[in-house]
Amino acid sequence: MQQIKIFKSIESELTTMEDEINQWIAENDINVVNILGNIAPQTPTGPGMGTFSSSDVLLVVLYNK
Repeated sequence: MQQIKIFKSIESELTTMEDEINQWIAENDINVVNILGNIAPQTPTGPGMGTFSSSDVLLVVLYNK
């Protein structure tokens, strides 16, 4: 039976998110079918040019267990 798991983080913490996903896959003997993702558009944080907050990152893992 296929299931989904949703992971959410911010762009500046992608390495941590990758580690979390890889650990979850390894510890739970997950058979990944597909991974879908989205990065939200950046929004300015202040009046100066070139200052943007980290974007939200959403990953959906479709898997068989």
